Amino acid sequence: MDIQERLSFFAALYRVDENPEAGMWYLYLTIFGLCILVYQLGFAKKLPLLKNIVIYTVMAFGCTMLCFLGVFLPMAEGLVIAAIVLGIYRMRLKQSKKEGA
Repeated sequence: MDIQERLSFFAALYRVDENPEAGMWYLYLTIFGLCILVYQLGFAKKLPLLKNIVIYTVMAFGCTMLCFLGVFLPMAEGLVIAAIVLGIYRMRLKQSKKEGA
């Protein structure tokens, strides 16, 4: 089995096997951006600045591990699906609040 066949979609898209340094940075930025999006759509509350800095710093460290797993496992793809589901939920919630008012 070829390594290209075992890569996840985003790892293959960024050609992690051919250019590992740039590909891993692109994969990391993709996963970190999707984590921020999922956090904002589903879990974020208004917090003081220092608490937000702590949250995003811990998220950045966690995304490092997700990036290494994301080469062969569908981590970024799962985050895309989570963002879509949470986006639909947010949209439906706003529509129901608008109808109730």
